[in-house]
Amino acid sequence: MRFPFLHWSAAALLGFAVPVLHPGPTPPLDDPTIVAIFDAANTYDIEAAQLALKKSHTEAVRSLAHQFATDHRNLRQQGRDLARKLGVKPTPPADFALAKEHAEAMRTLQGKSGADFDRAYAEHEVKFHQAVIDAVTNTLLPAVSNAELKAFVQKTAPAFQGHLAMAKQLASRLGAST
Repeated sequence: MRFPFLHWSAAALLGFAVPVLHPGPTPPLDDPTIVAIFDAANTYDIEAAQLALKKSHTEAVRSLAHQFATDHRNLRQQGRDLARKLGVKPTPPADFALAKEHAEAMRTLQGKSGADFDRAYAEHEVKFHQAVIDAVTNTLLPAVSNAELKAFVQKTAPAFQGHLAMAKQLASRLGAST
C-alpha cells in the first residue's frame, strides 16, 4: 500500500505550500523555524511510536516503537535545551504542512489493526525518516546560521539514518512495500 501523504518534498516537509504550476520563491528559513521543524519531527515520531505501542501485538514492532520513542524524546529534549541556551524561540512555518501530513498519517494508522497496522507503521517509519533525512540534508542544514545549532543538527544525522535502516529491516520482515 502506498501512502501519498508521505511523499514529501523537502519544501513540503518544511511546511511550505509549493505551487505545482507556478513555483515561486519559498519563504527563507531561519533558525527559529528550523528549531520548530526539528522539534515537530521528533514529536511526531514519538506520537507514531506511542500509537504503535498501543496497537501492535508484534514484539518486533513494539520493540522498534519503544526505541524510536525513547531516542526521539532524548533528541527532542537536547534540541529544546540547545534552543533555550541559544535563546531561540521555535517558530513553526505559517502553513506547516508537516503538521497536516502527520495528522493524516495518524488517522490512517489509527484506522488499521493487526498485521495491516504493523505493515503500515513500518512503511510510515521508512518514509518519514527518509523524508526527514532528505529535508535536513538538502534544506535545513544549508539554512542554519548558528554554528552550534548546525553542529547539533549534523550530529543527529546518524541517529536518523540508523532509524531508517531499522525501519527498512522491519518493513522487509513484515512484507511491507516501501
